[in-house]
Amino acid sequence: MDSKRLGQAGLRGWRGRVADRVAPGVARRTSADVEQVRTVIGALFLALSTLYLVKALRQFLETRRRRT
Repeated sequence: MDSKRLGQAGLRGWRGRVADRVAPGVARRTSADVEQVRTVIGALFLALSTLYLVKALRQFLETRRRRT
């Protein structure tokens, strides 16, 4: 999977709508085009979701260990 497809995977639902609103303004202020900005935003959302999932899993495992 290439980086563009990975970044686009993070743009589902409200996250895609946020990227659609933010990307043109960021692209105007930088040398990146709109699709590149959307890809970066999607990758950030995907990374944040992954971190949230890892944190929740760690908390679950820690709670489970304390019970045994």
